[in-house]
Amino acid sequence: MSDPREPAGRTRSPGRRAYGVDRRRVLGIGGALGALAAGGLTTSAVLARRPAVTGAELRSAVPLPDPYRTPLPVPPVLRPVDTAGGTDRYQVTQRAARVRILPGVDTPMWTYQGAFPGPTIESRRGRPVTVTYRNELPVPTVVHLHGGRTPAASDGYPTDLVLPRGWREPMDGMRHMPGTGGMDDPRAVVTRLTRTHTFPLDQRPTLLWYHDHRMDFTAPAIWRGLAGMHVVRDDAEEALGLPAGPRELPLMITDRAFAADGSLAYPALDPTLRDRPGVPDRYLAGVLGDVILVNGAPWPVHEVDAVRYRLRILNASNARHYELEAVTDDGRRLDLVQVGADQGLLAAPVTQRVLPLAPAERYDVVVDFAAVPVGSRVRLRNRLGTGRTREVLAFRVARRATDRSRVPRVLARDLPAWHRGDAVRVRDFAFRAGRMGGGHGWLIGGRPFDPARSDVTARLGDVEVWRLIADVHHPVHLHLVGFRVLSRGGRAPLPTDAGLKDTIALRPGESAEIITRFDGYRGRYLFHCHNAEHEDMGMMANLDIV
Repeated sequence: MSDPREPAGRTRSPGRRAYGVDRRRVLGIGGALGALAAGGLTTSAVLARRPAVTGAELRSAVPLPDPYRTPLPVPPVLRPVDTAGGTDRYQVTQRAARVRILPGVDTPMWTYQGAFPGPTIESRRGRPVTVTYRNELPVPTVVHLHGGRTPAASDGYPTDLVLPRGWREPMDGMRHMPGTGGMDDPRAVVTRLTRTHTFPLDQRPTLLWYHDHRMDFTAPAIWRGLAGMHVVRDDAEEALGLPAGPRELPLMITDRAFAADGSLAYPALDPTLRDRPGVPDRYLAGVLGDVILVNGAPWPVHEVDAVRYRLRILNASNARHYELEAVTDDGRRLDLVQVGADQGLLAAPVTQRVLPLAPAERYDVVVDFAAVPVGSRVRLRNRLGTGRTREVLAFRVARRATDRSRVPRVLARDLPAWHRGDAVRVRDFAFRAGRMGGGHGWLIGGRPFDPARSDVTARLGDVEVWRLIADVHHPVHLHLVGFRVLSRGGRAPLPTDAGLKDTIALRPGESAEIITRFDGYRGRYLFHCHNAEHEDMGMMANLDIV
C-alpha cells in the first residue's frame, strides 16, 4: 500500500548513504513532532504535550472477530537436526506462506518455517547453537538474535545480507549494497541463499527473540511475519520452582492491520521491498495496527487452572507501546509479580500493577489466579489503547488444581554490581528528529546512520555510563550487552527498570542514564531505536568493540 502523493523517485548523494527527501521528512507526522519539525516550536513547548503514543494507526478493511473467541496458540519448539559434539544445530527456512490469523481468512506472510510467529528455539546456557537460515523469499534478508551475546559475524549486521536465488546485483565490489536502497558498506559480508549463525549462548537464562534486520527494510519485514522467540534456560533457574511446563506461557504481542482481501496492510512506498525504503509522511513516526495479536492470534483466550502462571511477555510490535494490567470481570486488578527483565532474572521479585512495555522489551511475570472464581475471566488490557486496542488477551479460569510452584524471595545472585565510579567514560546521545539534506529524519547525536562511519569505539572490558535523551518515544536497544538503568530525569529508575536490560523505553522529553560493561566479543555492533520505522529511517549508530 503506498501514498500516491509521494514523489516517484528518491535522491542520492555520491559516495555515501543517501537519504531521499521523500523518505526522510518528518513533516506531516502530526501531533507534537510534526509541529516541532514544521513550525519551529521550542522543544520544551512541544514536548510538554507528551503524547501517549508515537505513530499513526492503520484501519483494517476486513471484518474483525470479536475479542476472546480465538484460542491462544503456543508456537512449537523447533527440534535440532543434529546434536553431535555438544552443539545443537538447527535449520530454518525463510519463505512465503499463507497463515490463518483471522477466522476463515488465509493471510500471505513472510515466515520462518511457514508459521507466524516462527518456531521457538529452546537452549541451555553455555551450550552452543548454530542456525542455518535459508532465504527463499524474493528479497535479501538478515537475521538478528535480539538480546544474544553473539560474535559480531553472527549478530546480523544490517548489511550482512543473504541474497535469494536469482538476485541479480553483484555480490562483490559493489559501491551500493543490493537491496538496501543505495547505501555503501565496504565491510559488508554478503552470501547467497544461506548463512549459518553461531550462538555460544554464554549468558543468563532469559527470553530472546529473532527477527529480520535488513538495512532500511526491518519494519516491513517484521510486519510481514519475520519474528520468533528463543528461550535460554539453566539448572539454577529451573531449581527455583517458578511455574513451568504448560503453566509457563511465551507471549509475543504484535499489532497488525488487514486489507479487504485479508492480506496485511502496510504503507510501504515500495510494496516489493526491493529498493525504495520508507513510508508516507503520515507514518514516519511509526506504524500502528488496529488488531492486537498474541502469538499470531487476534485477542485470544486461554484456559487456565486457578494457580500461578509464568508469562514470558515480548512486545514485538513495530511502534506500539503498551501499559498492561490484569483485570478480573468484577474490576479487580491482579498483581503482576515481575521476576525477570530483558536479560534474565531479577535479584528479587517486584510486584507491579501496571507493566509499561515498549517495542522489543521483554518482561517475565507471575500471575496468580488462585483467588479468581472458577468460570470467570481475567483480561490482560492495554491502558494506552483505545477501542479494540485496549484489549490484548483473556484467561478463563477453568478449574481448581494443585500448585507446587513458588516465587522465592531471592531469584538471582549473578547480577553485575557496576557503579558510577567504575566507568572509564561518560557519553551523551540525543535521539531526535532533525534536518539532513533537503528534509528531515531520525538522528542519533544529530547524525543519520552510515555503516561506513565509526560512531562509538569502546575497549573490551570497559565500563561506561551513557546519558540518553529523547524527543518522542524511543525504545533504545544496545546489541551484545545488557545494561542497568541508573536514573530517569535525574531521579531514581522506575520499578520496571529493575534488573539487566537491553532496551530502555525513553518517553517524550525524557532523559535516562544507563551503565554497562562492554564484554563478550570484539567487532562491529549497533545501538539504535527499536521503533522499527525510526530504525529504518536513520536512527542507528555503529558500536565498535576493540
